Amino acid sequence: MTAHDPSLPQHLAELAGRLAREVGAEIMRKRRIGVDVAATKSSINDVVTEADGAAERMLADALLLARPADGLVGEEGGARESTSGVTWVVDPIDGTVNYLYGLPLYAVSVAATVPDADAFADGRRAIAGAIYLPELDELYEAWQGGGARCNGEPIAVSEEVPLETALVGTGFGYTRERRTEQAAIVAQLLPDIRDIRRTGSAAYDLCLLASGRLNALYERGLQPWDYAAGALIVTEAGGRILGRGDGTPPGDPLLVAGTPLLVEALRARVDHFA
Repeated sequence: MTAHDPSLPQHLAELAGRLAREVGAEIMRKRRIGVDVAATKSSINDVVTEADGAAERMLADALLLARPADGLVGEEGGARESTSGVTWVVDPIDGTVNYLYGLPLYAVSVAATVPDADAFADGRRAIAGAIYLPELDELYEAWQGGGARCNGEPIAVSEEVPLETALVGTGFGYTRERRTEQAAIVAQLLPDIRDIRRTGSAAYDLCLLASGRLNALYERGLQPWDYAAGALIVTEAGGRILGRGDGTPPGDPLLVAGTPLLVEALRARVDHFA
């Protein structure tokens, strides 16, 4: 099966979904035993657990076995060059702080991407992806041109609403400086929308948008493993993903997502902060 095979995206989505479920079951099992913090990253609050590393190794090994010519980019440092044109972008536990505290909103995110300089900040776009929330047993999947699904059932973004009645998702970084900036955005935006939701998992936020349970979302500082699978799920569910108004592709410094019209109104409100 070559990179130009029209059936490839669906095949890769099925592989992503299967591996996301397998890894999700394993990290949930480890959570029942107990969680050990292995390291911190950008600040003392930005933790990595032992399970993060083990889950990424599990994903990397399974992908190498199934697709040895594909590349890999992982949040915990996994990297492999691609000779097939496909690179997997994976987040073994998106929502690690939730995982650490026993909150159920953490996810495994697996995306198959191809080069596209204009699509996202990292120069790739997903053609297949899956996000699995093991505690909720929700598997979100999409492939290019195939629509989006949750546990096999089609999903779609909400109907258009004006910004003042929009339920908007966001997330916060871990450094003091980034949080100060993000607090200022919330303070400016909150009086003019229905409400803010912050789940602690960007991958799950994108799934909530794709299934019509959020109207829009925005976040600064997202990395490819945070959004690769989720952005595809949103677009296949009928939503849009935007970057800054100056033409900067979505990702870091800004990703805004929502229903096709609402996303423009939300970007106009938050763009000047990024």
